[in-house]
Amino acid sequence: MDPIAEIILDEYRENLPRFRETEADVTGRLSKALSEMGLRVAAVEARIKTEASLRGKLLAKGGKYHSLTDITDILGIRVITFYIDDVDKVASAVDRLFTIDWENSVDKRKIHEIDSFGYLSLHYICSVPGFPYKFEIQMRTLLQHAWANLNHDTGYKSGVEIPRFYQRNMSRLAGMLELIDDEFSRIRAELAAYRRRIQALVASGNLDEVPLDGDSFRSFLQMEPFDILNRKIAAINQAEIEKVPLMDFLAVFKMLGCNTLGDVVSLIKKYSEAAYQIACYQISVTDLDILSSSIGPQNICIAAILASGGGRAGIRHMLDLLNGSSEGNDALAAVLLDQAKGLPFMNQ
Repeated sequence: MDPIAEIILDEYRENLPRFRETEADVTGRLSKALSEMGLRVAAVEARIKTEASLRGKLLAKGGKYHSLTDITDILGIRVITFYIDDVDKVASAVDRLFTIDWENSVDKRKIHEIDSFGYLSLHYICSVPGFPYKFEIQMRTLLQHAWANLNHDTGYKSGVEIPRFYQRNMSRLAGMLELIDDEFSRIRAELAAYRRRIQALVASGNLDEVPLDGDSFRSFLQMEPFDILNRKIAAINQAEIEKVPLMDFLAVFKMLGCNTLGDVVSLIKKYSEAAYQIACYQISVTDLDILSSSIGPQNICIAAILASGGGRAGIRHMLDLLNGSSEGNDALAAVLLDQAKGLPFMNQ
């Protein structure tokens, strides 16, 4: 090895602690920025080139490097995203946080060869004040990352040339994975647009047009549709209402045949008085001063089940959906059925 290479290795050894400090600082700042953006990524990885790896690079590159500052990948950071359109969002965060050497940065996504999928990373050469060495940040999707690793293992580590038949099959797989990457991003964008449409319909009050699903029901609950009934029930004992998650009632309303939010509203209007009658029987002779916000929707569902002839089995099914299947649900269903017997709504 020539004397300059030995000097570079000495400089590497001397500055290794600084590289480690910079690694922690860069990954910490980047992870924090992505979190503040609300951007969930698969991983933020970092590695510092080992002395053996650096020695091999110096031997292979001959006299290309004159100083450690000429080598920009001693510290390497890789951000792996779930979606292809998040790569640019990560890039914008990197641009805000660090100084980019645009002349030496590479956007490999502009490569159009059929077998280039796993190498379509965005590579930024970066620097930070007070640290004289540049470092590399690679940004790619999870599928691109997986493909790059698989292709590297099958294509380069075997030590033999890959037959054209296998190269062709690998290229076909690369094309399929690229399509999958694009499709995931397209589906996410369409789902986001769907959620915005649903939220707009819920806000407009056109609930008969809104299909009952997780997104629409979540938006519906933000309108606190059971609040009036719950406050009426709480007034029986001058109790407080403790708010609890109500998303589990989605499955119950679907069990009751609701297909739209309009169907849920109709059920609320039809059985709110019966739900109040049940609550009066449940708590009027108690001293409960804190009630769960689930009492209103649960009693609405009980009333609807009993009115449709579902009986004890129907209430048990509701409890299984809300609480998970349990033998105790059958005993509780018997108690709830007994509480409702003889109430005015049962004779209508």
